[in-house]
Amino acid sequence: FVVACFVSVAMGTSVGTITLLVPIAAAVSSASGFDLAFCVASVMGGAMFGDNLSFISDTTIAACNGQGCEMKDKFRENFWIAFPAALITLVLILILSFQTEIQGHVSQSYHLLQILPYVLVLVGGIIGINVFVVLLTGILAGGHITPVDLLTNMGSGVSGMFETCMVAILVAAMCALIREYGGFDALLGWIHKIFRGRKGGQLGMGLLVGTMDIATANNTVAIVMANPIAREMAQEYGITPRKTASLLDTFSCIFQGIIPYGAQMLVAISAVNELGGEISAFQIIPKLFY
Repeated sequence: FVVACFVSVAMGTSVGTITLLVPIAAAVSSASGFDLAFCVASVMGGAMFGDNLSFISDTTIAACNGQGCEMKDKFRENFWIAFPAALITLVLILILSFQTEIQGHVSQSYHLLQILPYVLVLVGGIIGINVFVVLLTGILAGGHITPVDLLTNMGSGVSGMFETCMVAILVAAMCALIREYGGFDALLGWIHKIFRGRKGGQLGMGLLVGTMDIATANNTVAIVMANPIAREMAQEYGITPRKTASLLDTFSCIFQGIIPYGAQMLVAISAVNELGGEISAFQIIPKLFY
């Protein structure tokens, strides 16, 4: 869980973290006797921690841009939500781990210098360096990549984001039409009737983006869709932009990590299956403590 938290904060991607660490979690489970679903769920929890908190996460960028706040301000607001939850999760994992009789161990060679790119990205993000500069620094620090490979990977990354970009454009157009024909006013009026007060507004905002995430199975798209409505709600309920961005990111990541058809869950199951194991989403979900 701790390694997944660190890697996901540094990488800014929950799916990448799960792809990287679930095979290791499966190997640890097989060698030590820990429950497989427990190990996989620990990785997924740590991965969603970083997806929510990282400076270079697409959800952080979408939430901050949509609400017009600085990433460092959103980070400070978000930290006191994510960090206590991570500490409680770690305590629960430790308690359950001590109740398991360890049957073996996994031993692999490593060198602490290999974590340097992750540390540079993490520190660069925290002190507020431009996202592109931070990522480029991490790539160069990792070494072992040629200019051709770098350009190829950049092209793959851009093409991979094509669908999200198209959805964002369509969502922006639909939101403009909804606002023009009074849809936002009607929705805000309905929300006001159900959720009263500042705390109620925050809960309504979270459930709004959570519902959109359930519908789209993509937390970034859910944030993009919820941003215009959330901005109106923030003005009505007196919620700061950084708090709004934090709530959108947090709730979208919670729902995205739990839904059985989300990319994170499917990637985790696929990684276990490729190693010859068997696991289902409904075995993992009860152990998603984070």
